[in-house]
Amino acid sequence: MFKKIIKGGQRKSSKSNSTYAYLYGYGPPISHNSGSGPDARQNSPNSNAVVAPAQNSDILFVSPLMNIVEPLPSFREVSVSERQNLFLRKLQICCFQFDFSDTLKSAREKEIERKTLLELVDFIQSGSGKISDVCQEEMIKMIGVNIFRCLPPTSHENTGQEATDPEEDEGYLEPSWLHLPIVYELLLRYLVSSDTDTKAAKRYIDHSFVLKLLDLFDSEDHREREFLKTILHRIYGKFMVHRPFIRKAINNIFYRFIYETERHSGIGELLEILGSIINGFALPMKEEHKLFLVRALIPLHKPKSVAMYHRQLSYCIIQFVEKDYKLADTVIRGLLKYWPLTNCQKEVLFLGELEEVLEATQPAEFQRCVVPLFRQIARCLNSSHFQVAERALFLWNNEHIVSLIAQNRQVILTIIFEALEKNIPNHWNQAIHGLTVNVQKMFMEMDAELFDECERQFEEKAARAQVVEEQREMTWKKLADAAAQRGEDDMVTV
Repeated sequence: MFKKIIKGGQRKSSKSNSTYAYLYGYGPPISHNSGSGPDARQNSPNSNAVVAPAQNSDILFVSPLMNIVEPLPSFREVSVSERQNLFLRKLQICCFQFDFSDTLKSAREKEIERKTLLELVDFIQSGSGKISDVCQEEMIKMIGVNIFRCLPPTSHENTGQEATDPEEDEGYLEPSWLHLPIVYELLLRYLVSSDTDTKAAKRYIDHSFVLKLLDLFDSEDHREREFLKTILHRIYGKFMVHRPFIRKAINNIFYRFIYETERHSGIGELLEILGSIINGFALPMKEEHKLFLVRALIPLHKPKSVAMYHRQLSYCIIQFVEKDYKLADTVIRGLLKYWPLTNCQKEVLFLGELEEVLEATQPAEFQRCVVPLFRQIARCLNSSHFQVAERALFLWNNEHIVSLIAQNRQVILTIIFEALEKNIPNHWNQAIHGLTVNVQKMFMEMDAELFDECERQFEEKAARAQVVEEQREMTWKKLADAAAQRGEDDMVTV
């Protein structure tokens, strides 16, 4: 096909000659000034149309009658000076939109586009030469045409039914995944290439591009979210000017998720990016970062689907505490604020995160929150869900936490002694009995006198409660007797 066109082109006018030469990468770039140029092709409603050379001008236009994508020669088949033009032509081919829901439709054209995309990736990766600004701009446009799209509605939105637990949702696979990973790979190679000039690239990788990229994190296809995570992390590292904007945009996604929708597929991936960002925060920490912790990260414990991203969230929280130990009190009080009341699985997650936070907590910060903290732990010790009670008792297996408890044993034992005493006769799980006895022995070894004093106060309180209970029963008995006597008197009167 290529030879025929070259041979036929020798009989045409010089204008047509230059047009055909550029079509296959051998001529100068064609003017983009007309509305019928490549931009018009991208906006054409006929997604399967192919660019055909104009007969009487140097401008390309969309031919609605043609539906064939012809392959272009490889970069090795042309001279170095003509590769930039060929690069542009290959980009134009990759802008065609196909219906990937039907695997048989336009199968040949799809395969040509896929191979062309692979050639573009190889060209960027090989470092054959620095691509021009025009090529960079057109490449970013082509990438946008392929990846920026309306995501399909989730299953519950499609059926009108109530939203189900995200853990129960079936995995969704993007129909166009045959091409999308190659497009993402091209963008990634462009970002990491040493030939990419950051000052020039930021004109194309702008705020609008970043926002659209962030919108794609809601994709239900986990493969796409993994690519997006890597790419956004590279953008954050390469373009320092975009860093505040990216953090703010992610904040807004979190706010919308927490306070409006509680539905988003990419919270975990966004938190993974933030984990690396937080790890690089300089000290002393900026007020902006502390506000992000208080207003976004800690409230992320509130949604029902926290289990889906809790591992990444916990990592971010721990990074903050390790960076600035004074934030431990803020984090612990935030956890207590959003502590689940009826969801036992969330309680187990919270207790695990709490242990990690306490490992990084210093004695001064621990003292500030010790009372509300151990009131909550006491409630967990008496939980009828054995995993909650077990996880709470496991806190005493951590040496650092035990040392903090020992320094504040007068306050802590007073709070939790009653919960420990109630566990042995009342809890149904035998493992909880054994763990409770071990914790009691630990306190006895710490301070026997304090333990005896707490035991004496507990017995006195129990005795007073017994007296109150007996008085209550006597009062009820007197009321019952009085009611019965009154009933008998009424019967006699009648």
